[in-house]
Amino acid sequence: MNKNVTAKNDAGTLDKKVSFREIGRDCYAFCVEGGSNTGVVVGENSVLVVDAQPTANGAEAVLAEIAKVTDKPVKHVVLTHYHADSSLGAAAFEPGEIITSDLTKRMIDERGQADRSLSLSRSPDLFDGAKRLPAQIRPTMSFASSMSISLGRREVRLMHLGRGHTMGDVVVWVPDAGVLFSGDLVANQVASYCGDAHLTDWPRALNRIVAFRPNALMPGRGKALVGAERIDQAVSATAGFLVFLRDTVFSCVQEGKGLRGTYTATKAAMDTAFAAYGDYERNMPFNVARAYDEAQGLDIPQIWTTERDQDLADALRGAAAQAEPEMFREDSAGDDAGSDADVLDLSLEDVTGDAEAAERPADGAEGEKSERNLEPAGA
Repeated sequence: MNKNVTAKNDAGTLDKKVSFREIGRDCYAFCVEGGSNTGVVVGENSVLVVDAQPTANGAEAVLAEIAKVTDKPVKHVVLTHYHADSSLGAAAFEPGEIITSDLTKRMIDERGQADRSLSLSRSPDLFDGAKRLPAQIRPTMSFASSMSISLGRREVRLMHLGRGHTMGDVVVWVPDAGVLFSGDLVANQVASYCGDAHLTDWPRALNRIVAFRPNALMPGRGKALVGAERIDQAVSATAGFLVFLRDTVFSCVQEGKGLRGTYTATKAAMDTAFAAYGDYERNMPFNVARAYDEAQGLDIPQIWTTERDQDLADALRGAAAQAEPEMFREDSAGDDAGSDADVLDLSLEDVTGDAEAAERPADGAEGEKSERNLEPAGA
């Protein structure tokens, strides 16, 4: 199945162009042009959803497509990271479990409400014209490094491959179909948002994704990818964008440039190769700000607030001899408690090894819950 459908906004008018495509056996990609993607895995007894759309309307659009291919219920929603544009629609699926990594659960507790509050004013177009957003989502289950979910005769594996787009990113691997859902670790012809990133670690996580040798991959942004060549190109392009950003900003800091001078120089250097990417103008101010902090030794990204957004706008206003950064034009709508010891650094053997050997329970009750078969009896 490969078809184009259309999402509706809160007013019921036709809005974003989306596609719903089977990219592997009973594995589907719901891809939103200019928005966040959602994955669907159909098992013997139930459906697992990967990332939840930013609004209930977006989730309902996914559910409408699911209903065309199966009448099985959605039992699990996996959130690959904590950002509002990928998570706030989760409750609309009415799943039995909402699952994240332990680190993402922590980030939801510490940063989720701030991210939700900023999201609508930063990127109103991503939220289908909604005036209000759904309540903050909280996971019902989390895991430390990896876990397996049984969908009857189909196993789905969830893995934290290290820090990248955020501290707690998860990938979802469907071994029997060779399909991987990468979340925002991979973007296809879209400029990754790096405002909460770990730019030194992210390329290593991408190397671990390549080690799976997937037949198909759904990125967090952009069209789904089928075939090793297209996947390799998209992963390499994502890594190239990140390394170019990181290294250019680092050089500017070494030269003693301030944030405004660093932004001007970095954007000028990157425009030729990346200006055509989706979200490039929107994301570059935040990307340079985070890379600047990391180059100065700030390992944990600062929490974004309205005040911090305004400080960044003030710092960059008038930068370069071009228009102000898109996010800071007047017509636009409106500390982690962890240490490096908490961050898993998997080897390639850990990633590609036997599922049982890779399974590591979390501490306490959550770890015990992670080990059990998640398919309810009699489902």
